[in-house]
Amino acid sequence: MREVLFPQVSGNRPLISDGVVSTWFVADGERVERDQLIAEVQVDKATAEVRSPDTGTIRLLVSEGVEVSEQTPIARIE
Repeated sequence: MREVLFPQVSGNRPLISDGVVSTWFVADGERVERDQLIAEVQVDKATAEVRSPDTGTIRLLVSEGVEVSEQTPIARIE
């Protein structure tokens, strides 16, 4: 099992707690491949892509639009 973390989008600034997963491109329980685009996240006015760190079945831990801190697990690959 491998966690997918909300990426640090804020650069050198301190971690911000108001980031959201703006779009999931996969469904819970779907098979994903390593480096596949799985989500888009937004912090402040910055947007970033999230890619799968591994191949396996994805389990979503955070719904679209829910606020989370950077470096918080948003999914896991089983």
